[in-house]
Amino acid sequence: MCNSIKLTHGNGGKDTSIIIKEIFHKHFSNNLLINSLDAAVFEVGQGKLAFTTDSFVVKPLFFSGGDIGKLAVCGTINDLVVSGAMPLYLSCGFIIEEGFSIDLLEKIAESMGEMCKETGVKIIAGDTKVVEKGSVDGLFINTSGIGMTNRGYELKPIKEGDRIIVTGGIGEHGTTIAIERYEMKVKGDLKSDCMPLNNVIVKLKKYENSIKLMKDPTRGGLATALNEVAEFVGKGIHLLEEQIPIKKEVVSINQLIGLDPLYLACEGRMILVVDQKESQSILKEIRQCEGCEDAAIIGSFINCRAQSIVFMETHIGGKRIIGPLEGAMLPRIC
Repeated sequence: MCNSIKLTHGNGGKDTSIIIKEIFHKHFSNNLLINSLDAAVFEVGQGKLAFTTDSFVVKPLFFSGGDIGKLAVCGTINDLVVSGAMPLYLSCGFIIEEGFSIDLLEKIAESMGEMCKETGVKIIAGDTKVVEKGSVDGLFINTSGIGMTNRGYELKPIKEGDRIIVTGGIGEHGTTIAIERYEMKVKGDLKSDCMPLNNVIVKLKKYENSIKLMKDPTRGGLATALNEVAEFVGKGIHLLEEQIPIKKEVVSINQLIGLDPLYLACEGRMILVVDQKESQSILKEIRQCEGCEDAAIIGSFINCRAQSIVFMETHIGGKRIIGPLEGAMLPRIC
């Protein structure tokens, strides 16, 4: 490991994993931390709670489909949702640069309040710090969240043939951020997929026993999230390129700027691992949820010698190994 932090250590990929394992796990090690994916789940009395925290440094602060406030609320809600919990309460911390616009701050707070009203989640604690001009790029937000878990959504053993579903088109958030950051002149109405996902698990309640694992593909995108899942369960993943929902404009824009949509953040999508027998029924149910019309079954789990390998069968019938994100992609996307 190198002697200083680089931007790649914050991209959610291989370098981030090294920092987490070699520094944070080394000094903070405990079963709840080591065995968690998106939130820690622990027993309290007769029930279980999920707890998570996240910090948001997106640039620009406002983008098509959302802003840093909406992103902060949705991001934390979604981390609880994919851990099988119904989100209840949030805290929020603001680190604000001296000279930041009061009007913009209120607009961001209003956006957060609207998302809380929509989802029924309450912000019940917070903190505000102001630092000297030049110490922060405008505004950073930290949100933590807690929710009550549904035992039906607990992790279940994954077997060969279990299907992988993604709840909508991928790469849209990361692509939107790239367009606005680099002031690209692009026709169309592409916008971030930023949205809360708690309505999805409510809709899927009757299939809870067939849903084995859930995860949201944020930093590092779909590819990195699937590698984390494969490593977590110790099985390989076989993807079908033609089944992965990616909008044509997302593909075209990323070809121009040299990015891969498989590694771009999604902020309103979920990966589900489901029982093969119920996969089509679950997919049909997901597609009835707002914003999930393009949901698709994109692959399945396999037993292979290299246990945690992820590979994709391409349009032309070839095979491509899909590893976790390495090196630079697009910093400060969430």
